[in-house]
Amino acid sequence: MEPYLSLIKKSPLFCGITEADVLPLLEHLKVRKKKYQKGEFLFYSGDTVPYIGLVLDGAVHIIQEDYWGNRNILSQIPAGFFFGEAFACLPESLATVDVVAASDTVIMQVHVDNVLHAGQVLTPAQARFMSNLLAMMAEKNRLLTEKIRYLTQRSTRQKIVLYLSDLARKKGKATFSLPFNRQQMADFLSVDRSALSAELSKMKKEGLIDYRKDKFTLLQ
Repeated sequence: MEPYLSLIKKSPLFCGITEADVLPLLEHLKVRKKKYQKGEFLFYSGDTVPYIGLVLDGAVHIIQEDYWGNRNILSQIPAGFFFGEAFACLPESLATVDVVAASDTVIMQVHVDNVLHAGQVLTPAQARFMSNLLAMMAEKNRLLTEKIRYLTQRSTRQKIVLYLSDLARKKGKATFSLPFNRQQMADFLSVDRSALSAELSKMKKEGLIDYRKDKFTLLQ
């Protein structure tokens, strides 16, 4: 894990844990590193997931896919961020989503069972780890609520407008880059790609937006 230590220490799950405590904590959590190629599934809906995944390099998509392969991207997890914490904390529950590598990706698997069910007083580092984990799960719940806002919009345009407006507010400016390509954006908003492209073209002609590839500008 040495090449990734700086990234690990900066990640939300290890926030506030001293540098001297990070390596002993990683050892206690029985972490292991795994590599995945782009498009490779890390786990599927219905699998048991005994670990939290930290993306060390690349990115993963949290998706739902039906029997015919129609895919809906729930979220993108970039380097430095985690996924699977809800499943790892509830060992009897099964995954309800698929996780797939969005690019060639390196993952650190963090097995939290030793901390969650330690049956003993936690060290300060372990206690801080648990506090960070709780805060991270609360943030994921907030993001899920945000996702639901997009999905409950009645039209493709309403979904696009709300999504682009949120991105502009987060960036603090009217010009920004999308985190998705067109197909991924369509999957994320649960709309047909051709319908998305057609609506974006209409909005551009109407002077509401301007864009070139993944760079967008919201116009007055």
